[in-house]
Amino acid sequence: QVQLVDSGGGLVQPGGSLRLSCAASGFTLDYYAIGWFRQAPGKEREGVSCISSSDGSTYYADSVKGRFTISRDNAKNTVYLQMNSLKPEDTAVYYCVAGTVGCAPIATRPSMADYWGQGTQVTVSS
Repeated sequence: QVQLVDSGGGLVQPGGSLRLSCAASGFTLDYYAIGWFRQAPGKEREGVSCISSSDGSTYYADSVKGRFTISRDNAKNTVYLQMNSLKPEDTAVYYCVAGTVGCAPIATRPSMADYWGQGTQVTVSS
């Protein structure tokens, strides 16, 4: 079965950390750019980060730069989003997407992604 499974969300206090995982089954992530998006209740979906398939270039939204790190482990067919110094405004459902079109198209038109994860809830609250 071809699918993308994201996991690792949870409840964390402000200033804490979480690591999200995006694991692929039925296909190889090596050839896909992987992006992370988030959507909070009542807000528009926001692109958070992306890692390219070609040279591993990474991209971050200004709101998470310096706090979040995206990485890929092709041997495990998994991409990670390490989130540090979490803030209440980071609370959202986080989705990973995989696309062969590259990070730039995915960032502006996530509908161009080939696969979507089901989403994982991140709640930052004291």
